[in-house]
Amino acid sequence: MAKIVVEVMLKPEILDPQGKAVAAALPRLGFTFAKSVRQGKRFEIEVDSDPTPAQLAEVSRAAETLLANPVIETFIVKVEK
Repeated sequence: MAKIVVEVMLKPEILDPQGKAVAAALPRLGFTFAKSVRQGKRFEIEVDSDPTPAQLAEVSRAAETLLANPVIETFIVKVEK
C-alpha cells in the first residue's frame, strides 16, 4: 500500500492570519525558535500499490480542481511508502 500526499500552502504573497497568530503565540508560550509561521493543509490518499504516472496526474488535476485554490495556493503531490 502506498500513500499519495498533497501539501497545499498559501502563496508567499498571500497574507496568512492563522500563521501570524501561531507565530505571535509561540513566544508567549516560551517557544523562541520560530522566525515566522505559514499554515497549510495536507491530504493523504491511500492507494493499493505504487501509483502510476497516470494516477499522479489525476491526483494533480484533483488538487488543482478541488483540494487547492490555484489563485492563492500552491500544491505539491508526492508519494510516501
